[in-house]
Amino acid sequence: MFVNNLLADNPHISIFGFKIYAYAIIIVCGMIAAFFVISLLFKRRNMSADLFLTFFCICLPVAIITTRLFYCITDGLPISEWFSFESIRQGGLSIMGGILGGVVSVAVVCIVKKVNFFRVGDCIVVGLLLAQAIGRWGNFANQEVYGGLVTNESLQWFPFAVYIDKVQEWHYAFFFYESMANLLIATLLFINAWKNPNKPNGVNTACYFISYGLVRSIMEPLRDPVYILGDKVQWSFVTSLALLIGGVILLVILLLLNKKKEGAWIGSVRGEPYGIAEYIGDDKREIPYRTKVNMMCKIYPEKYHEKPTAEELAEEKARLAEEKRRAKEDSKEDEDA
Repeated sequence: MFVNNLLADNPHISIFGFKIYAYAIIIVCGMIAAFFVISLLFKRRNMSADLFLTFFCICLPVAIITTRLFYCITDGLPISEWFSFESIRQGGLSIMGGILGGVVSVAVVCIVKKVNFFRVGDCIVVGLLLAQAIGRWGNFANQEVYGGLVTNESLQWFPFAVYIDKVQEWHYAFFFYESMANLLIATLLFINAWKNPNKPNGVNTACYFISYGLVRSIMEPLRDPVYILGDKVQWSFVTSLALLIGGVILLVILLLLNKKKEGAWIGSVRGEPYGIAEYIGDDKREIPYRTKVNMMCKIYPEKYHEKPTAEELAEEKARLAEEKRRAKEDSKEDEDA
């Protein structure tokens, strides 16, 4: 029964009669992978885990909602079905909507927390690309979002093409092409984020928009028409093109501004060369501890404190508890007096 469910048109597993679709499982796996990668890069690039959790708890729900909204609006779905349980169970998400919602929510949190948007974005885009690479396999599970028809029998093999059971035809495996492209770009951006602390912040963010916009601009018009969002206007293609152009403009602006201010395209010949020299926590009182992951600890060790041992933490906790007890006793004595 379990195997038959996974081989069904809409593969799933059943738990006490409730169907959990393979598509949803794969999407969640992508989110989990993104969580760990982004969290690691936050620590690597001199930001705290608590700050990451703030962004995660606020921006992820917003991105999920806008992912759904973008699909519903561009596909002409009736408003009554936008967030109905049955409609959601049938699917309908757009990565483009998630990107737009994510950008806006990250920007808002950055303003509130007074954090450089691009410094945060350079970490987030890596995890986002990884999640998108994994998420495309959900399309494989559902046999959807594929390319045009492949009639040449010599080309009817995976991963070049994929056999779609419901139409009994071979189609170009666009989900696989996009997944591999995203994975490659995510790897390159991860290496850059891991090893390059130099100014300006935002290079990874701009490269994400350029690369992802380019990939989607090429593939969107070539998909099977049933999977192209929009009737008269191909909204996914328009948005992809906008991301590509916007990314190029952003990268040029970032490099020009850095050249003007720092005297170099990358880094600085006039001052601090690193764009992540300042430690950023979720709270200004947060103490920056020395870790092996944070790349700035080796460059500026004097700015970081040794993390207390378990015994020291226990002693500090006991000391605070004793101070609290004494303060309570003194307050009671004053009341009695």
